[in-house]
Amino acid sequence: MSLTDPTSVTALLELLELAGRSMHSIGYADGLYPAQWTALRYFARASDGTRTASALARFQGFANGPVSRTVRTLISKGLLRKSQNQPAGRAEHLEVTDNAKAILDHDPTQVIADAIATLSEAEREALERALKKVISAASGVWPREHKAVSEPHG
Repeated sequence: MSLTDPTSVTALLELLELAGRSMHSIGYADGLYPAQWTALRYFARASDGTRTASALARFQGFANGPVSRTVRTLISKGLLRKSQNQPAGRAEHLEVTDNAKAILDHDPTQVIADAIATLSEAEREALERALKKVISAASGVWPREHKAVSEPHG
């Protein structure tokens, strides 16, 4: 990191990379992998119409195959289940189980949420704008559709 200019592009890039690695590392908790935590968070917050594996894949900007494997693993662990009321169509609608809700009460990313909560509203708004720009720029680096800058409710 640049000791002379902590806001240089290089210094900020290094901090962003460290933040990303830290976020990923804390995702290995309670016998789950980071992708599984992400899926659980998504299904816990998503509206009824978007609680499908394909909607999760679109939200993350990933192919359906790996996301479907993650979903199957969460079902086998008793953390997701197929909704009793399945609408017409091919996509299986999913819901989190009570076990998943209990695990989500100990979400390892809560420490990051607590840190963000200490920021002023202006700082949070600036962080949101900056992260959206970074995510948008990064999404053009490899061929994929990235919708991560929007909420999973839509």
